[in-house]
Amino acid sequence: MASEKRSRRSGESGPELGHTYPYKILVVDDEPDLQPLMLQRMRRPIRSGKYVFTFAQNGVEALQKLNADPDIDMVVSDINMPQMDGLTLLEQIPSVNPNIRSVIISAYGDMQNIRTAMNRGAFDFVTKPLDFKDLRHTIARTLRNLVEWREALASRDQLVVLQNELDVASKIQQSILPTEFPQHENYGIHASMEPARNVGGDFYDILMLERDHIGLAIADVSDKGVPASLFMMSSRTLLKGTAIGLPQPGDVLSDVNDLLYEENETAMFVTVFYAVYSPMTGELTYANGGHNPPLLIHADGSSEFVPQIGGIALGIAQGIPFPQRTLTLQRGDTLLLYTDGVTEAMNAESEEFGVERLQTIFRDTPPTSAQATNDAVFAAVHAFAGDTPQSDDITCLSISRD
Repeated sequence: MASEKRSRRSGESGPELGHTYPYKILVVDDEPDLQPLMLQRMRRPIRSGKYVFTFAQNGVEALQKLNADPDIDMVVSDINMPQMDGLTLLEQIPSVNPNIRSVIISAYGDMQNIRTAMNRGAFDFVTKPLDFKDLRHTIARTLRNLVEWREALASRDQLVVLQNELDVASKIQQSILPTEFPQHENYGIHASMEPARNVGGDFYDILMLERDHIGLAIADVSDKGVPASLFMMSSRTLLKGTAIGLPQPGDVLSDVNDLLYEENETAMFVTVFYAVYSPMTGELTYANGGHNPPLLIHADGSSEFVPQIGGIALGIAQGIPFPQRTLTLQRGDTLLLYTDGVTEAMNAESEEFGVERLQTIFRDTPPTSAQATNDAVFAAVHAFAGDTPQSDDITCLSISRD
């Protein structure tokens, strides 16, 4: 019965689409108050039949439940527990079911345990005290990745060419990107990515930080294909974990660079632009690791590129400093972050789209919102390229101050 249930799941494209059975989530934590709180805060997806929660108080009990129930899809586990802690549990889960996805619960800014957890197979993490809105998004993103992985497993016997494998990997890559964006009366944020036919290494992220600050990241991994996609996921996880514990963008890039360099056997690198935005003041403090300079667009359609301040791509060398700088978004300003898939898009005559055409988009039609900014860029690039095949991922992240 369990195998039939698994096979019927394999054709799904996401945790909310076409799903007949609830997802089973095992929550492992020794705090007695967590179970009723979890059931109360997650009552809507529970009542709708989307999720079923089961609970264990330590790793030993969790392993017993995993062995008894092969249909558990996901484990959400605290780190510090009696008898068997969460990090030890992570090591044991693959021997029970290598396809289970795990999310670790960590103390705020505990990078050492977060790194250990990711190295032992955790897909993502959340921090204490639990933000249940963030937890719901993390669970949904994790399950989307799980479904795409099951699709890959179900399709592997039918894949006869490398391109099919790359298409599946592209879906997995996109499943970890945020699809819901913070909106406020004083600002708007939106991001979009259109992958090329082959998987690449573009990613973006939006992080809710302390004091209502917002972390904004856009990045592009060297090379193409599955190795670049895997390096992208590792880079994103390290950036997210480091940004939570460090308030300064330059320090964040410096730490992530050193972490990537330590285990960079593939000699890949990633360009990253990372900024922290204060909605109260409009100040945006940024550091740039060899990435394209963002475009600052004013309310009248005029624009200029954010000044370059030095900083090389991450993963190339250890101990590199990353300078940072602060600018202020005025009312009506929009900051456009993008990857080189925009400026290096080619038409039939092998001409590149370039930075001048990027500025021209808004000269006579200033952006009205963050999403409208992204939409205008994609429309202009597609019109320029025509039928020329897309050779690189196209990614944009915009923030507008209203």
